[in-house]
Amino acid sequence: MAAQKGSAFLLKISDGAATPTYATVAGLRTTQMSINGETVVVTSKDSGGWRELLSGAGTRSVSVSAAGIFLGSAAEAQVRSRALDGTITDYQLSFDGGEKLQGQFLIQRLDYSGDFNGERNYTLTLESSGAVAPA
Repeated sequence: MAAQKGSAFLLKISDGAATPTYATVAGLRTTQMSINGETVVVTSKDSGGWRELLSGAGTRSVSVSAAGIFLGSAAEAQVRSRALDGTITDYQLSFDGGEKLQGQFLIQRLDYSGDFNGERNYTLTLESSGAVAPA
């Protein structure tokens, strides 16, 4: 299996249409995705001293973190608008091998920073709401 390029890990935001079109959130230099799962422990005295977990139970979530340079793209404006509104929006994660994950996310955090005579940077954190599945 060949190594995959990090630059091909793209975050895309939906236009909200019935048949959505996804626009790449431009300027991202780093992206990170975490798949989280909470377990349900069903250990009993019959477990022989070993912990037992219930398969398929608990909650699962996906967190996405990204950071980059603000370019003023339309997709970045959509992200800022969704952050201010606190609305859940469809996003798509696209990977180097052509795989895609899609789901609804809430922007948990959006930060801007910049230095005098330097570029304007931003970081954002998304939290899934509902299922995240291959697209």
